[in-house]
Amino acid sequence: MKLRNKLFIIGGAVAAVIVVVIALVPTVFHRLGIHPEYDGPTYKVEGGKALIITTSHSVLAPPGETEGKPTGVFGSEMTHPYYVFLEAGMDVDLASIQGGEIPIDPTSFNFAVISDEDKRFKKDAIFQAKAKNSMKIDDVDFAQYDVVFLAGGWGAAYDLAQSEVLARKISEAYYSENQTLIGSVCHGALGLVNARDKDGKLLIEGRTMTGVTNSQLEALNIEFTPKHPEPELKKAGAIFESGTAFRDFFATHVSIDSERRFVTGQNQNSGLEAAHVITGILAGRRE
Repeated sequence: MKLRNKLFIIGGAVAAVIVVVIALVPTVFHRLGIHPEYDGPTYKVEGGKALIITTSHSVLAPPGETEGKPTGVFGSEMTHPYYVFLEAGMDVDLASIQGGEIPIDPTSFNFAVISDEDKRFKKDAIFQAKAKNSMKIDDVDFAQYDVVFLAGGWGAAYDLAQSEVLARKISEAYYSENQTLIGSVCHGALGLVNARDKDGKLLIEGRTMTGVTNSQLEALNIEFTPKHPEPELKKAGAIFESGTAFRDFFATHVSIDSERRFVTGQNQNSGLEAAHVITGILAGRRE
């Protein structure tokens, strides 16, 4: 009987330790670099308009296959810029390649990586309605916005670079009277690689940019997606730069081109800072 009691006590202690360790995982991930807090300046851009664009692709599988894990936009790459722009006083719209309900990668809301903005989204009826009824990019005039921001996630590898409509509308936004500021995070940069200038040259050629690195994709063992940001940006003539850590999954970096028209974030950790940088540039234009 005494042995049984001891085993019961030991088992309870082990279970308690496991619970504590699991509870600490989000904190550990955060301190390692996942979704770092932003402690820089914040800005107001009252009356401004922002458009966030996402993928419409929902299956993580080799090109041509239709069965696989559910995927889509990575949650924070949509929620972080949305709330930064909203808090800056901007009207924020959502659009996707095909329109309708935006697929959100379920793993991005995993307890270990979910951000405060993600949790806010889950309680935000207005934001959720926009995500379930996103506009189709074909029907949106990008030139009417102060900022167009391309969110990433695995789904973006399948339909952003492949969209001729998106490439054309990015170019139109760039040449608009609003001088639309164009941003992206992670795989969202793929939506920029085929946009062209008035002379037919690739619009991002010679510009400093970033996106998710080959190293991060290899570490996550996802190499079968059709497009990878680092090589595609380089092929388009962009000057690619990135941050690093003991794993790139925990790194972050934000790039601004010399013209201050493109602000790009490296990965899922970079959308918050990228959005704040964008509002700073927009606020500076009003001064």
